[in-house]
Parts: sequence; structure tokens; C-alpha cells
Amino acid sequence: SAPARRTVTRQPLAEQPSSTYARARLLLAEDNLVNQKVAMRMLKKLGYRADLAANGLEVLRALERQSYDIILMDVQMPEMDGLEAARAIRRQQRLQPKIIAITAYALEGDREKCLEAGMDDYISKPVKMAELAEVLSKYGP
Repeated sequence: SAPARRTVTRQPLAEQPSSTYARARLLLAEDNLVNQKVAMRMLKKLGYRADLAANGLEVLRALERQSYDIILMDVQMPEMDGLEAARAIRRQQRLQPKIIAITAYALEGDREKCLEAGMDDYISKPVKMAELAEVLSKYGP
């Protein structure tokens, strides 16, 4: 008898969950609800799960509870902005996560401000799926 044929369905590469990605512990720091939902949906499509923080103070509290591999940090947030939170993390934390700035303010000098505050990289809003995938694969474990 003929061998049974197996049908292989392929997902587009960007949406293929990867075990490497899934192991990365992510924290998304974003105060805008719509932006939170959009980013979480993109992360899920890329095979990631993330915890949420609405401002820099919540980021610091989350880091007291557990460590993260990557923090996607909005720069403009109430109570404590992303730059201030990044500086605090670089001063205080024993385990140093990668911090990726996410900002709508893509002006000359903004990237430098983010890097000076201790952030590792920078992506601008609106966040594009390909850009997010690239930065996560660059810094993921």
C-alpha cells in the first residue's frame, strides 16, 4: 500500500511561534490602552507573551517581583517616564534587562537621549511588525 501523505501547513515566518521567542520574559511599558492592545496583539502573533506596566513606577514594581529579558518602554508616560525608569533600572537592578525605547517623538537627538538614559535600542511609533520582530530577535535570549 502507498504511504500516507502528510499535509504540511506553513505559517508566514513572522507569525511562526518560536520556542526561543516564547522563553523571553517581556514587559511592555505603555500607558495608552489602544497602544497596549496593538502591541500585545503584535507580540502574540510573533509568539511572545508580555506583562504590562502603565508607567515607569509600575515597571520598577514589576522588576521587584521578577526579572525580565526585555522591556519595551514607552518614553512618554505619566508618573515616571521611560527615560527616568531606564536610569533607575540601570542604577538599581542586579539583573539588567535589555530596554527598547518606543516613542512617537522620533526627532533628532531623541535616540541619543534614550541611549544616554541606559536604553539599548529604539523603535518609533507607530510600531511596525517587522521592526518589532527584528528588535526582539536581536536582543532575545
